[in-house]
Amino acid sequence: MTPERTDKLINVLSKRQANLTVVMENVDDPHNISAVLRTCDAVGIQDIYILTTRIPKHKKFGYKSSSSALKWLTIHEFDNLEDCVAAVRKNFSKILTTHLSSDAVEIYDIDFTDSVALVFGNEHDGVTEEFRNLADGNFIIPQMGIIQSLNISVACAVSIYEALRQKKVAGHYDQASLPKVQMDSLLTQWGVEELTPENYVPYKPKRK
Repeated sequence: MTPERTDKLINVLSKRQANLTVVMENVDDPHNISAVLRTCDAVGIQDIYILTTRIPKHKKFGYKSSSSALKWLTIHEFDNLEDCVAAVRKNFSKILTTHLSSDAVEIYDIDFTDSVALVFGNEHDGVTEEFRNLADGNFIIPQMGIIQSLNISVACAVSIYEALRQKKVAGHYDQASLPKVQMDSLLTQWGVEELTPENYVPYKPKRK
């Protein structure tokens, strides 16, 4: 591997966001999943959770749709709701589901400088009531048209790019966010030697 390639991979990992994730519940179309993965990579999300309780586990995702993003991401797959929620809770402070309800907040009112997991549901039925009951709240994307829904990959892109905007302003992309042990493990998977103290600068939040 060339030094330039190594530097690029280290730079990508240094911008991965440890406090932001996406959960997909019973998303049926593998191409939708792959499109979401591609956007997650672009925004700097490393860990993605895929839950299948009402559909069969996917044998594979649409490789072309992900543009090979699958190779660079960490996918956690579950077929049990409680196990999935427990795993997400272990690493993220707040779980919010996409659901049109009276208590739902707009995506622009979410504080993405905090630790947040966003849950997107099935293309036809949305997030299950069971998952919503275990979450901390609901969120919506404001829409002005007649059709009050977006394709899941579009909805996810709109949502996590708002997260990117907030996190850039807060300086979250200026220093490494992932723990060094996780970065070392990922770099090994990607064919790069272990990080040295010189090229690992942990993220320190700015004082408000």
